[in-house]
Amino acid sequence: MACAGPQSAPGAEPSPPSTSRHSYDTATDATAVVADTGAVVGWTHSAQDLLGYRAAEVVGRSAGFLLAMPEDPVRVAGIAERCRAGVGWRGVADVRRRDGGQVELDLRVSASFHLDGRECFLVSGRERRPEWTVGQSVLDAFLTGSPIGMAVLSPALRYTWMNDTLERLGGVPREDRMGRRLSEVLPGLEAEAIETLMRGVLDTGVPVIDYEYLGWTWADPRRKRAYSTSYLPLTDSDGSVTGVCYMVMDVTDRWNAQQRLAMVNDAGASIGSTLDVMRTAQELADFAVPRFADFVVVDLLETVARPDEPGPWPPPGTGLSGPELARSGALTGSSRPRMRRAGMSSVHEGCPEAVNRVGEPVDFVPPPHDMRFLIDGEPVLIPVLDADNHAWSAEQPDRAARIREYGLHSLISVPMRARDTVLGLTTFIRSVNPAPFEPDDVLPAREMVARAAVCVDNARRYTHEHIAALTLQRSLLPHSLPGGMALDVASSYLPADAKDGVGGDWFDVIPLSGARVALVVGDVVGHGIGAAATMGRLRTAVHTLADMDLPPDELLAHLDDLVLRLSDAEPEGEEGGGTPVLGATCLYAVYDPVTQQCTMARAGHPPPVVVAPDGRVSFPELPAGPPLGLGGMPFETAEIILPEGSLIGLYTDGLIEGRDWDPDLGMSRLGGALAQRGLPLDALCASVVEQLVSVPQPDDVALLLARTHELSADHVASWEVPDDPAAVAGVRARTAQLLRTWGLEELEMTTELIVSELVTNAVRYATGPIRLRLLRQSVLICEVSDTSSTSPRLRHARTTDEGGRGLFLVAQLTRRWGTRYTAEGKIIWTEQELPATGT
Repeated sequence: MACAGPQSAPGAEPSPPSTSRHSYDTATDATAVVADTGAVVGWTHSAQDLLGYRAAEVVGRSAGFLLAMPEDPVRVAGIAERCRAGVGWRGVADVRRRDGGQVELDLRVSASFHLDGRECFLVSGRERRPEWTVGQSVLDAFLTGSPIGMAVLSPALRYTWMNDTLERLGGVPREDRMGRRLSEVLPGLEAEAIETLMRGVLDTGVPVIDYEYLGWTWADPRRKRAYSTSYLPLTDSDGSVTGVCYMVMDVTDRWNAQQRLAMVNDAGASIGSTLDVMRTAQELADFAVPRFADFVVVDLLETVARPDEPGPWPPPGTGLSGPELARSGALTGSSRPRMRRAGMSSVHEGCPEAVNRVGEPVDFVPPPHDMRFLIDGEPVLIPVLDADNHAWSAEQPDRAARIREYGLHSLISVPMRARDTVLGLTTFIRSVNPAPFEPDDVLPAREMVARAAVCVDNARRYTHEHIAALTLQRSLLPHSLPGGMALDVASSYLPADAKDGVGGDWFDVIPLSGARVALVVGDVVGHGIGAAATMGRLRTAVHTLADMDLPPDELLAHLDDLVLRLSDAEPEGEEGGGTPVLGATCLYAVYDPVTQQCTMARAGHPPPVVVAPDGRVSFPELPAGPPLGLGGMPFETAEIILPEGSLIGLYTDGLIEGRDWDPDLGMSRLGGALAQRGLPLDALCASVVEQLVSVPQPDDVALLLARTHELSADHVASWEVPDDPAAVAGVRARTAQLLRTWGLEELEMTTELIVSELVTNAVRYATGPIRLRLLRQSVLICEVSDTSSTSPRLRHARTTDEGGRGLFLVAQLTRRWGTRYTAEGKIIWTEQELPATGT
């Protein structure tokens, strides 16, 4: 390589520049520094790779020996003068390789510069290839008009030469750069890091290629730009590095595109971490500040921000136009949708720019838009906010004042929509960042809001379904446990999914006739709203069957038939078509406070636990019975006596089948926990569940505890009734005497009438023995038993009938009445409310 004797290629037809990497990879050009005497004073590794000469073989010698063509001193002088004038030169020359071969090079000679007190020229070249036979107009301007900025720095890292592109990129004139360092010229760049990098090139002689950084320049002081640079060492004859040549390209557009893409991808991971509408809105605002905007507000429609509000807006599939929606009641009087501030974030602590706080109603839509903007509008870009604009100052004076006070200067508003449902509006604003929003910023804003909108809509739908599930659960589980005078009752329910709060376990306490109380607990396989719905069916069925006063084994048999019918009715092979009921279990127990007898039957359910008054714990042996829904297998009852003060516990298997123990161990732990003394029943119930379920379990947990009471003799009266109509008068008299003893004189007349009618029917239509029993509990109970299995029928007698009004009168005078069957026959019973002063 040399600056003597090369010739240009006159008459060559220009051709389009090659798009190959070789055509534009200037970092691989062979480069040398030649003094005005023709001596080579700098030699790069690229030059050594191309021609084979080491720096020691070239530096200090005349560049003429490299030429494989006659020297032309006159032409060389003309080239030197051209370069001294600051124009530079380009041409073609045949150059000799060290191995004796030749290579044709495209040469470029820079404008002259001074290095260590000598006038020098930067000469670069590359092997001339077939594609370089065209496009010469582009190559002629390589040094002066190339899109790549180039400069040579001395060992002290001071500018000694630069091209026009670098001057344009940095916005600093050439005369202000020469002899100064980068940190002195462009303090907004990462000057210290770059100079450290160049010192490394000077120390090691190893080039650095494609180093990227961000910085502010005088050419564009309002916007941070990205640059890609390469740093090449310049060496002398003994291999010492005598300077640095660096090249720089503005890659801001590419960098911005990458950052926008990365931001959109990160948004997907950062937004929507919970199924909470307000939290999701706040995550969107927090994510966008400060990486995209300085102030962000997320406003959601009232029906979205408050999921208990009815329905989305506009209703999906309605096809309503803007005016129709305005008349639908979803808009305020000012034709703006009712919205609520759901989230906001700012580079200023406390978001002082905000007119409304989180949770407050808002009516912001960027003027001059109206509600149709939310339904059909595209994102709005306002590169320059003008607070004095009439649309702001007249319609939104408070916001106009904040715009002026905090320097809000650029805005993007994006309607938030998902699945054809309008959700709200997100607004991005810049203030501290001096760069205004550009059209290219609209797409990432749209993408961020679109992703957040899907998360908000998912959260809204989940919340609606969750509220519906919890409402169903609350409606199905008992709100009170009416144990009456027979039982003190406490319960605990813990779903496997504590977040959803919905499961398939259930329990109940059902008052029965004769002061008896039924205790029931059941378990439906599965969790969630489907299991809860199935549980509701079974619970309703148990209530209906219990009202029929069926024995526990018969009740479970009827319940088993019901489960079979429900299972057969479920569609097969249809996704989400129904909720299977197979696998449900149940335990049903009836406690009689008069006899202290508890009759139980179970269908595949764990046995109850009993704590005697003396503290002994037992699990009564009663036939297991098959789970509900298998059909064809009988259920059996077992009877135990529960003395006054006994504790009986009914539970589901989730309480005893933990992750780390088997059911036997769980039952042992349950018995130990229930043996605690001195705790109220509610506290004992909570303590047991806490001890046995200290960590989340894979199954629902239900526990029902009942402490028994005996209905003492002074609350019960019973006597035989002779099978003679004349005995009715005596029965009425004894009843009146008993009521006066109990202090229930107010009920004397009605009770006499009830007893008279029931005993008369038994004497007339049944066979003896006949017995009358009165019980004073929370209600007054009257029972007449006989050996007949025929149930009396309530008749509505005509005005001309002489009889048939007895049971009708009984029904009118009592709170409720009914029939239950026994092994000996039947019992007709009634219940009357006690007067307020009764005991």
